[in-house]
Amino acid sequence: MASTINLNYDVAIIGGGSAGLASALKVDKAGLSCIILERDNKLGGILNQCIHNGFGLNYFKEELTGPEYAQKFIDKVKQTKINVLLNTTVLSIQDKFVLKAINSHGLININVKSIILATGCRERPAGAISLCGTRPAGIISAGSAQKIVNLYGKMIGKNIIIVGSGDIGLIMARRLRFEGANVIGVYEVMPYPSGLKRNIVQCLEDYNIPLHLSKTVVEVVGDERVEGVYVAPVKKDFSFDLTKKEFIPCDTIVLSIGLTPSNELAQDYGIIQNQITGGSVVDEYLQTSAQGIFQCGNSLHVHDIVDNVSKEAERAGENCAQYVNNLLSNTKKHSIINKNGLRYINPSFYYEGDGILTLNFRSSGIYKNVNIVVKSDGKEVRRIYKKIILPAEMETVIVAKNNLKSDVEIYLEEIKG
Repeated sequence: MASTINLNYDVAIIGGGSAGLASALKVDKAGLSCIILERDNKLGGILNQCIHNGFGLNYFKEELTGPEYAQKFIDKVKQTKINVLLNTTVLSIQDKFVLKAINSHGLININVKSIILATGCRERPAGAISLCGTRPAGIISAGSAQKIVNLYGKMIGKNIIIVGSGDIGLIMARRLRFEGANVIGVYEVMPYPSGLKRNIVQCLEDYNIPLHLSKTVVEVVGDERVEGVYVAPVKKDFSFDLTKKEFIPCDTIVLSIGLTPSNELAQDYGIIQNQITGGSVVDEYLQTSAQGIFQCGNSLHVHDIVDNVSKEAERAGENCAQYVNNLLSNTKKHSIINKNGLRYINPSFYYEGDGILTLNFRSSGIYKNVNIVVKSDGKEVRRIYKKIILPAEMETVIVAKNNLKSDVEIYLEEIKG
C-alpha cells in the first residue's frame, strides 16, 4: 500500500498552464521555494493544442503558436529550482495551508504558506443551452474538436455547423476548412459575436464562412449520427421564432458556447465567488477572500489573449511573494463598483496608498462613442474616450491610486449628438 508523501514549500501553484508558469517564475525570482501541481502529463495547458499563430505579440513582441508560447515559459522554469509534479490532481485545500493531492505515487500532503490558483477554464457543455432533440454522435465541443484534429490528426466530420461564436469555435471553423470540411456556418444566439473581431475577420470573412447573428439551433435531428438541425431566428426577448425555422443537413455540430473558470477548489474551500465571472472575488493584489490564497488567469475570469493572462499571473506571483514576506499593504480597503454598461469589474477592492490600480472589465453590450468614467468620492479621476466597446474584448483602465480615498465607481457614459 502506497504511503503518504509529505512536502513543504513556501508557495504552491495549482495549474501548469500559462498563468501557473508565469506566476511561478515571479515567486522563484523572489527567492521563495515553490511547486507547480499539474494534472496533465506536461506543462503548457490548453496552449499545447493551439497550433495556430497569433500568440505572444504583446508579451514577447513576436508572433508564436500556442506550443511555442508555452515553451518559452517552460524553458525558463527548467532553469530555476521550481519543482513540478505532473499527472498530479489536487483534491482539496485544508486550513493553514495543506494541499491534499494524489498521483501514481499515492497521496501527497503539501504544507505551504501561500497558494496561487491557476486552474484555467473549461467549456460549457450542451446542457448549458438545453440543446433539444435526440442524442446522436457528432455533437462535440470546440476545444475537443481542436484536440482531436490538432493533436490526434483525426477529422470530426464532413458537413459541419458551429453553434456559438466563441474564439475557439471561430478558429476551428478555419481549421476545419483547411482540412477539407464543409463549414456551413456559425450560428450565434446574441445579436453580436462573442469572439474577437480579428478572429471574425481572419477565420470567417477571409474564408467566406457565414456568421448568422440572432439565430441558433433549436432542434437536433438524427439517431445514431447527426443528420441535421433546425435553426430559427432569436427574438429580442431571446425566445425563438419557430414560424421561420429551417432545416440544415449536417453530420457534425461543434459547440462554442463559452468558457467558465475551473474554480471548484476555491468553492469547496469557501472562498467568496463572483457570480458573473465564475471566478473568485479578489482585491487589487489578486488575493481572494481567503488571506494567502491568490487567483489569476482564466480561473479568475476568462481572458481574450494569453499575453494578458501571463501579465496578470506575474502580478499574482509578485504579490504572493510579498504576502509570504509580510510586505503586502494593510491600509484601509475600499470597494470597486461597476455601474452602467459594465458586466463585471476585476478586482473588487483596492487599498489606499500610492502606485497604480489596474481595472479589467467587460461591457454588457456593444457601445459606440462612449467615455469610460472612473470616480472616487464623487470626483472624476479618469475619463477615456472609446469609439467602440465590445463584450468580446476585455478593457483595461489604469488609475493612479494617490487620487483615490474612497469607494471607486466605474461606468460607461454615452456621448450624445
